[in-house]
Amino acid sequence: MSNSTYHTLIPLFEELRGKRIVVRPYRESDAQELFEAIAESRDHLRPWLPFADEHQTIDESRHWIIQQMAHWLLRDDLALSIWELSTSRYLGGTGLYPHDWGIGYFEIGYWIRVSAEGHGYITEAVRLLTDYACENLKANRLEIRCNELNARSAAVPKRLGYILEGCLRNHLATSNGRLRTTLVFSMIPTDRQ
Repeated sequence: MSNSTYHTLIPLFEELRGKRIVVRPYRESDAQELFEAIAESRDHLRPWLPFADEHQTIDESRHWIIQQMAHWLLRDDLALSIWELSTSRYLGGTGLYPHDWGIGYFEIGYWIRVSAEGHGYITEAVRLLTDYACENLKANRLEIRCNELNARSAAVPKRLGYILEGCLRNHLATSNGRLRTTLVFSMIPTDRQ
């Protein structure tokens, strides 16, 4: 059987290095930085991401990281941290979420701490993940989903050449109980040529 049958045998990276950032799996020692970034950004993240009200303690962040480390080993959820190269400052999170290893279908998600917003860090991180998934994992479909009201988030896939396929109306409930419409962007191998 091939490594694609045994997902735990699929080789993954230790880090992806861009011009200004490093993207790498979480380590237990990242709990303090993760906790502080979410605390700083809680009000900013709350309209878009359900985890904004989590990470109320450093131990809660540490517990979450340990769970993500287990998911990384199982290859069922590849949560990643984003660090500024020049300062080693924690900037936010991203991830490559396998929908189907067999056909190479992955989703990319992301968030940035409020004090690091607007500097292109997320675009650089998503470009690194897109390149990695296409070149190393032979992805046949990459997908990015976001709330239609989150213009900054929607700008990232547009900037990187992803195609807006459509929207899922009344798709999810937001933290305030309202129904949200989700934009769906994708990239397939021919989009990169």
